[in-house]
Amino acid sequence: MVRKKDWFGTWFDSPYYHILYKHRDHEEAGAFIDNLSRHFHFNKKDSIMDLACGKGRHSIFLNKKGLDVTGLDLSPKNIAYANKWSNERLRFFVHDMRDVFATERFDYVLNMFTSFGYFDDSSENEQSIMAVAKSLKKGGKFILDFMNPKKVIKNLVQEERKQIDGIDFRVTRELDDHDFIIKNIEFEDNGEQYNFHERVKAISFDAFQNYFERANLKCSNVFGDYNLNPFEKETADRMIFILEK
Repeated sequence: MVRKKDWFGTWFDSPYYHILYKHRDHEEAGAFIDNLSRHFHFNKKDSIMDLACGKGRHSIFLNKKGLDVTGLDLSPKNIAYANKWSNERLRFFVHDMRDVFATERFDYVLNMFTSFGYFDDSSENEQSIMAVAKSLKKGGKFILDFMNPKKVIKNLVQEERKQIDGIDFRVTRELDDHDFIIKNIEFEDNGEQYNFHERVKAISFDAFQNYFERANLKCSNVFGDYNLNPFEKETADRMIFILEK
């Protein structure tokens, strides 16, 4: 069950979220999926969960490769949109990642583009990873793609403006005392003022390793970008963890 008190239960379901991020590169997303597919040798027998799938772009790419895909997201509007592409081997459900969706059903679970770290309590991060572990078959793999917090914090842009679809978005960022990166989004539309925020924990490499260990997931590799180059703590763009149950 989605816990509506959470900030992301409102913002991710807002049409303005999709306006602000409409520039996201679908070609990059497709290339990343291609790289993963070549690396892991995905085959048509594999069952894949796309966790926090948004509007389903990764799920759709995977399904076009002939894979059986289940996309999960807490936003009913995202899922309604994604379901336009559903078929016998592609389905979407509203789901909160803190809850177990199914037990030992999936060969792969993918969590892409920093769709993690939203929770106030770190125990809920652990709970989410535990839920993923329970959803994997024995020998199944969890691919978790997260920002590299060291690089993001070092290069944090404190303020910027974006003009999109006639809306002037003012975006400010800060790092709070609890290592959350806070993004405030302010704008006016049709005479009304809006103020949303995003709040993502700058989870360290070592903290993730502790979560994985407690969930009995073995970290077999870490990539540093979407071309699957090696991870370097100070300079990598991403932390792409490859985990096995």
